[in-house]
Amino acid sequence: MPMAHPQGKYADFEGLRERAVALRREGLSRRQIRDRLHVDNNDILNRLLEGEPPPEWTKRPNAKDDLRDRARELRLRGWTYDQIQVELGCSKSSISLWVRDLPKPERRTRTREEASAIARRGWEAKLRVREEERQQTMRQASQEMGTMTDRELFAAGVALYWAEGAKSKPYSRRERVTFVNSDPNVISVFLAWLKLLRVDPASLRFAVQIHETADVAGAEAFWAAHVGIGTSDLLKTTLKRHNPSTNRKNTDQSYRGCLRIDVRGGADLYRRIEGWWYGIVGAASAVDLANRT
Repeated sequence: MPMAHPQGKYADFEGLRERAVALRREGLSRRQIRDRLHVDNNDILNRLLEGEPPPEWTKRPNAKDDLRDRARELRLRGWTYDQIQVELGCSKSSISLWVRDLPKPERRTRTREEASAIARRGWEAKLRVREEERQQTMRQASQEMGTMTDRELFAAGVALYWAEGAKSKPYSRRERVTFVNSDPNVISVFLAWLKLLRVDPASLRFAVQIHETADVAGAEAFWAAHVGIGTSDLLKTTLKRHNPSTNRKNTDQSYRGCLRIDVRGGADLYRRIEGWWYGIVGAASAVDLANRT
């Protein structure tokens, strides 16, 4: 015998069911249907949606099911929660839910080597998660930049030069454009900025600066290729003498020293760069920042 329909707001059960089924077929979740129809009773909601399959997007991903099966398999082999967490990279709370009906493995004392290995794998797992989070943040931030206007590149280049380029001092007046950096991407942005300023490429001179114990020839080939010239077009490489008492960190194969870029006859350009920079400082320091355009 069918259950009697409840009174009150559920009296028109069939009409309510038609609306619930229609919403379900539109792809709404149980929670969305409950909120839309103001059905606070889970038993009534179950009866309203009886026979209607859930939308695909509300189903658990298969990857989660695979993790659950793997966790149960490892638990049956006597693995602890800590070991399963390190192996699968999931939370202990999830593991507990997945394996709580399985027998608890016999407790045994770990050797120092086993404990050290577990701790090391746990730390490595945390580092992998951190690195993925770091990469995700960087990808999102990169997408936020979008395209860059000429004016934005112009301002970025002025700030970049004033941070990294050679500057004239009151006690040593040297108005020249010289830029040194070890980051190939920074070099690329600086060259794009010079191109925006219509600086004659023929006025550019390039030289490598590197420790004498590094791969000098490899560095010269790398930087020459990066800026699109031959190694014979580089100025004489400046070698930094090795100090045995210094514990250098930049000793791996990725170390290529720095590239110096000089603009011949750049005195006038230097004066303009200095003026542009102080123009930026004045604009950024203005009291009425809300009215800036």
